[in-house]
Amino acid sequence: MAGRINDDDVKAVRDAVPIDAVVSEYLQLRNAGGGNLKGLCPFHDEKSPSFQVSPSKGLFHCFGCQEGGDTIAFVMKIDHLSFSETVERLAAKAGITLRYEEGGYNPSHQRGERIRLIEAHQAAAEFYVRALESPEAEIGRKFLAERGFDQEAAAHFRVGYSPAGWDHLTRYLRGKGFSDKELITSGLSQDGRRGPIDRFRGRLMWPISDTAGDIVGFGARKLRDDDNGPKYLNTPETPVYKKSQVLYGIDLAKKDIAKASRAVVVEGYTDVMACHLAGVTTAIATCGTAFGNDHIKILRRLLMDNGSARVIFTFDGDSAGQKAALRAFEDDQKFAAETYIAIAPDGMDPCDLRLVKGDDAVRDLVEPRTPLFEFALRQIVGRYDLETPAGRAAALDEAAAVVAKIKTSSVQREVAVQLAGLVGILDQEFVVHRVAQLARWARDKGGDQGDRGGRGGPQGRGPRGGAPQQTAPAPAFSGPALNLRSPAHRTERELLKLALQKPALVSPAFDAYGVDEFTAPPYAAVRRCIEEAGGAEQGIADDRAYLGAVLDAAPDNTVRNLVTELAVEVFHGRTIDETYAGMHLVHVRLRAVDRRIADVQSSLARLGNHVAPQDLAAAQNEVWVLQQYAQTLRAHGAAAL
Repeated sequence: MAGRINDDDVKAVRDAVPIDAVVSEYLQLRNAGGGNLKGLCPFHDEKSPSFQVSPSKGLFHCFGCQEGGDTIAFVMKIDHLSFSETVERLAAKAGITLRYEEGGYNPSHQRGERIRLIEAHQAAAEFYVRALESPEAEIGRKFLAERGFDQEAAAHFRVGYSPAGWDHLTRYLRGKGFSDKELITSGLSQDGRRGPIDRFRGRLMWPISDTAGDIVGFGARKLRDDDNGPKYLNTPETPVYKKSQVLYGIDLAKKDIAKASRAVVVEGYTDVMACHLAGVTTAIATCGTAFGNDHIKILRRLLMDNGSARVIFTFDGDSAGQKAALRAFEDDQKFAAETYIAIAPDGMDPCDLRLVKGDDAVRDLVEPRTPLFEFALRQIVGRYDLETPAGRAAALDEAAAVVAKIKTSSVQREVAVQLAGLVGILDQEFVVHRVAQLARWARDKGGDQGDRGGRGGPQGRGPRGGAPQQTAPAPAFSGPALNLRSPAHRTERELLKLALQKPALVSPAFDAYGVDEFTAPPYAAVRRCIEEAGGAEQGIADDRAYLGAVLDAAPDNTVRNLVTELAVEVFHGRTIDETYAGMHLVHVRLRAVDRRIADVQSSLARLGNHVAPQDLAAAQNEVWVLQQYAQTLRAHGAAAL
């Protein structure tokens, strides 16, 4: 049985791997104020960033879908790993050797499936790279050279060669300690008559990495005429490789995509290589499948969908390339970025273009030429005889249905006007109304789906990007619902944020506050977690350990998510200091005192003459003491706490 990872080692991993560095491998982060970073959430579709990261706290939280936690929780969720697999992966990144309890350390038994499969792919990539230097691989080296790729280029992209024998790689990986089951599961081997054999044989090999840079599969190109297989053969679907969720070259291009707010989508591995070598380092390609929804999600997280973001498709000029462009246009509205298509005048792909005309021609090709919607409309309209009324009417019907899918009304109108010109209809308003009518029919038929981006980010956010003003977690708490319009709830929320993010400003006064001083049940639950973690004063010496203890004290994921939300949410005030903290401490306490006074007076009123004299005297005295305390708080503020 696998041993348990030592708790001190888990803490060391949490401390050693900055959460912003890990999250940045999957999405672009920008300054959110207050020391926090923000980006588009990788766990749900949205068009404005509601995903926040607090590097100082080591936590993330999404105000749209309520996902949150530390570095380990993020990697577990985004890569679908177990806790131990995640810790092992992050430990390897940080160079930390883990200790295991209850049985010591045995890599073959204690490493999770994903990590084992990734390690197998890494070992296979190294094997293929070495094999490219062999005499047998001369045909592969020639193939690369004929396309303008020298040895240095092959090494940069880790291109390799799979030997033509039946089980060269399988035997090599067995020698590395991988089981037959792991080799079959990874897709590197397949079942043969006498056991596993290599899936890829006698082919040029491109490693395919995920956004984090882990090799998850391979693309293999046929080299010999006697190879009866397809021209390109990819890794089959495996636990780590989903072709609809990977983009070749994303590991090399992601930083430049985020920096330049531009992505270039090409069709093949050699096209990616040609673009990068020509200086277009934002080029990526799909792997044996059409560009689709999951690919869009990957790019949107990197592009952040700001107003200047651009996605440029470089499909071939043939009919297949045109069909691919039309498919891409169908998904165009899922981008906030502007989309373009670039096709060389002679229909060459980037690899051929670089060979014939050089690097400058490749760079010129991907400079935005034609908006994707314009290209798509021209392709549709071009199929009809516009010299006849019937041809113009048919072209309008088909093209207008496409324009009607545009969700932004101003853009829809602008494109409709252009469509009128393409079809040759002088009455532009007629085309505009026709498109709007089709859009209304589509909404009425299928229901108004609203924002195609899903949740669309936090609803009713505050003026400084802070707490949502209308929505809130829906925990299974008893008591009144959380209402962020309530001044009391807003103040309690801000005080809890102070206790989690800046405990030195509210300690030790905060730790004397009772759970019942927080009227919102979710906030009372967080207050209880802080109490069980030893109080806010624990956060002064080691805020990460303190936050970890608060999270550990949470009874369920609902409370845990609220803790992370409060730990990363920006404050409403401009200056967060002792005065600000004291104001919230006083307001929460004053409301608690006023509630107690009202409760006692209400009880006395209900009892009337039936209350015992000594009880009446005690109650009246309590009210008097509380009233005096309230006056002191109002007069002297935090100094009276």
